Amino acid sequence: MFRLWGKIFSDNHMLKDTVICDSSDDTRTHKINNALRDVCYEFDLGIPIWLDKNINEFKRISKTRFYSDSFVETIEFDYLEIHVIEE
Repeated sequence: MFRLWGKIFSDNHMLKDTVICDSSDDTRTHKINNALRDVCYEFDLGIPIWLDKNINEFKRISKTRFYSDSFVETIEFDYLEIHVIEE
């Protein structure tokens, strides 16, 4: 079972969170992208752009933060954090 935790933070307070579960036979990359899409859908956000810093951080610790520079539209929070909590 693959689980990804998505959280929105503002002023060091978690405003929203959700956990996306995926038991499909997809690759890890597909599971991550699908879960990120589902998190953004649930939070009514555009899907963020993966910058090099996000990719490198996610490869190292299975966790990254998307700040305003990763979004096309203006965001009303400080960052979106995703974290793989089970693989």
